[in-house]
Amino acid sequence: MAQGKILIIDDDPDITEAMTVVLENRGYEVRRASDSAEGREQLEKAKPDLIILDVMMRTSQEGFELSRELKGNARYKDIPILMLTAVKQKTGLDFKAEAGDQAWLPVEEFLDKPVKPNVLLEKVEDLLSARGA
Repeated sequence: MAQGKILIIDDDPDITEAMTVVLENRGYEVRRASDSAEGREQLEKAKPDLIILDVMMRTSQEGFELSRELKGNARYKDIPILMLTAVKQKTGLDFKAEAGDQAWLPVEEFLDKPVKPNVLLEKVEDLLSARGA
């Protein structure tokens, strides 16, 4: 039996495949989407307990925009979002301190890519246990 449903929204197939393997080996049910449009479709199908979201996909701020959209929607606002991105590596900007700011970056956690499997699993487990999933 799955421990929880996770939706990964990230345009890097290597990253999503690696995360999927790690999460499925821990017993999670994983769905994937490569951009925000596909992510919205998967939200309806998967009804995830957690979203892992990239920042830079089709645009440099797509993940930021989607996180604000989801947290502003009554249907999705309670789904925790773990933002996992290489934005710091690519731009030098560090948004980790902004995580949780409901206006700017309404996500529960923010991790920089690349992330070690044990760190990913720890954050996922923390977020799901906090939600009661």
